[in-house]
Amino acid sequence: MASTADFRNGLCIKFKDGIYTIVSFLHVKPGKGPAFVRTKLRNVKTGRVIENTFNSGVKVEDVRVERRQYQFLYRDDMGLNVMNTETFEQISIPESMIDNNDLMKEGQVIEIQFHADEEVPLTAEMPEKVELTIVSTIEGEKGNTASSTALKPATVETGAEVMVPMFINEGDVVRVSTSDRSYSERVKQ
Repeated sequence: MASTADFRNGLCIKFKDGIYTIVSFLHVKPGKGPAFVRTKLRNVKTGRVIENTFNSGVKVEDVRVERRQYQFLYRDDMGLNVMNTETFEQISIPESMIDNNDLMKEGQVIEIQFHADEEVPLTAEMPEKVELTIVSTIEGEKGNTASSTALKPATVETGAEVMVPMFINEGDVVRVSTSDRSYSERVKQ
């Protein structure tokens, strides 16, 4: 059990029949009345953020969470098959657990949060940026760069489609943001 004095960003707690992580908190001591703690909590299953106010000193049940490195192996009808990089244990997680999972290539290392007591995967995160090879794109037309933001569609080695600048060609390796699928830069080879 933890009290409001133990609150910190990233702490996982059981709240309203779900597991939430504390995004932000603020201890408030008004001039009149008891102290309280304003919090923003993120549901680890749905990602939904809610606000809640706790009275100071209230006890909450904390949840022990472990972060483990897993390597992506392949996808099938069961979901994404991954392997623990330390124990070599293989598990399958649902594709919905990772946003933009079509940007993952075989061998990609991801981080999975587990409920330590129940050994249940809660969330999974890809690295902030990934490097992918362009396998097909249209030729950039000369003079079609009136603005510096001229983009064209390109298919990467995983089969995903991303938007890249006009100067990118087939065979180039690009760095792509996994949060919004945006082009970051061309990787020098």
